[in-house]
Amino acid sequence: MDSVTLEKLLLQVEKPARYIGHEWNMIEKTEYDYRFALCFPDVYEIGMSHMGSRILYHTINLLDGVYCERCYAPWTDMEAALRNMGEPLFTMETKSPLKAFDMVGFSLLYEMCYTNILTMLDLSGIPFRAGERSESDPILLAGGPCTVNPEPVAELFDVICIGDGEEMNNEVIEAARKAKREGLTKRETLKRLASIEGVYIPAFYQVETDEAGRFRSIRPTEPEAPERVKRRVLRDLEHAPYVGKQVVPNMSIVHDRVAIEVMRGCTRGCRFCQAGYIYRPVRERSEETLLRQAHELVACTGYDEVSLLSLSTGDYSELRTLLPRIIDEMTEQRVSVSLPSLRIDSDLRQELEKMQSIRKGGLTFAPEAGTQRMRDVINKNVTEEDLLRAVTDAFEAGWCGVKLYFMIGLPTETDEDIEGIADLARKVSRCYYSIPKEKRGAGYRLTVSASTFVPKPWTAFQWSAQSTLEEIRRKQQVLKNAMKGVRGAELHCHPSVLSVLEAVFSRGDRRLVNVLIDAYRNGCRFDSWAEHFKPDAWDAAFEKNGLTKDEYAYREREIGEPLPWSVVDALVTESYLRREWKRAEEAKTTKDCRQGCNGCFGEQCENYCRISKR
Repeated sequence: MDSVTLEKLLLQVEKPARYIGHEWNMIEKTEYDYRFALCFPDVYEIGMSHMGSRILYHTINLLDGVYCERCYAPWTDMEAALRNMGEPLFTMETKSPLKAFDMVGFSLLYEMCYTNILTMLDLSGIPFRAGERSESDPILLAGGPCTVNPEPVAELFDVICIGDGEEMNNEVIEAARKAKREGLTKRETLKRLASIEGVYIPAFYQVETDEAGRFRSIRPTEPEAPERVKRRVLRDLEHAPYVGKQVVPNMSIVHDRVAIEVMRGCTRGCRFCQAGYIYRPVRERSEETLLRQAHELVACTGYDEVSLLSLSTGDYSELRTLLPRIIDEMTEQRVSVSLPSLRIDSDLRQELEKMQSIRKGGLTFAPEAGTQRMRDVINKNVTEEDLLRAVTDAFEAGWCGVKLYFMIGLPTETDEDIEGIADLARKVSRCYYSIPKEKRGAGYRLTVSASTFVPKPWTAFQWSAQSTLEEIRRKQQVLKNAMKGVRGAELHCHPSVLSVLEAVFSRGDRRLVNVLIDAYRNGCRFDSWAEHFKPDAWDAAFEKNGLTKDEYAYREREIGEPLPWSVVDALVTESYLRREWKRAEEAKTTKDCRQGCNGCFGEQCENYCRISKR
């Protein structure tokens, strides 16, 4: 795209910085023979905050002869401008259309971004379905956590990468690049890619359904395709390439700071948490590596905040020695250190005092449930006493803002469990006001956030029904009534209608691709943004295809029932998940994996768990 055309487009949008590129540390190449477009199906400020995309941007560009460029979903004003001017969607680096690339890869982090994928393809002149694309069209690839159930979007992609992407994506790109040099057809290329561990080629599988259209089985139709696709695991996190020189955005983004990944995976075993299952086993980076990365990233970006990132940073084995060192070293540069969330049972009193002295702000805790019975059901393995001790330590250290995250609609939940959320919030508030006024920080605020439980594949609750929309709304009202009078508290309840649709696509099958395309044609975009969500347009798409959201979201699956995501081997065995589902029904907890192996990988436990021990 020439500069004159780009300028005309930028004059028509509210935030031109989303599209101009030329950021500090942006990678530029002049010699390459294979082009990869790394696409994020949401706006720039969200996509630029995604750690996985930062890592892949760096690792792919380490390949000689391969140029990886970025592209984000255009906001509605830019979409309209592109359509009015007849211009295609373009990348940040060279302003090239996606159709000009050899391979186009999408990061699938959230089901409610699926319509944005179609927007980006439509604006690029690339047919939606893989079977409708020609030899001249790019190979479309998908990766990210949503791919552990790839079926709702399987027909959109040529290649789906399941698991850690650092090594797998590069193997896929190099194999496709070699096939291009040899002049192979797209189908011949896909046969080569099918042999790479973690790679799923949807076109090489036949789905069988019963008379009602429900999923029955899936089987490979090509000898190169495995019966089940094993989730790829990056075994050596310590020596894996990281983000290189982090690109500094031209505008404020959601997570506008340096983030270093201290570890990957979690041993806690919360039964609702998909990430806790699909990122196993735990792999850590050493303290020295993290300190080096922090200094390098601060030096090349100029950021004044470093965040220690992981699913459960409080469980990092070297945290007690890392935190005081990194806080002291960063303080010398006037850089603060933050933790995205804290384990309620983490003993970090001294570290909290140090962190608070650098930058006052809020702390986040996730009790998830309001009563001990409910926390035992979900295997949270923390007590009310743990939470009250943690918040008291924080208040005494000078912190005055606390966020508490909960879920409603969990399996076996009662109104007493809902009211327990308000009771817990009330006790947290009392902890703050019990501290002498001269010793506590000023400006106390307590935020209680209640999201709706969504059953996810590859969790102990994958068979569970979601609470109906009417029931969730009733429970939200129960909570609102119970929260009245909680001093200093503010309640946020997440939209329940959106959670139903998330549940549909989370556990859906291939029939949903028609619904997705029709919803897009009905005007659906940015469904996770409240101002753009169009429930009526989605309802019309379901009705047109003879499907209902109730069938996918509200129906409890039977143990042993064929599941659409069975083509994936997520390493955690179904027998283990069944056992956890049974223990949840009995409100029995399961110990942390660090206290002894629970056998979640079955016969593969010894092979995979030992890689977590550096």
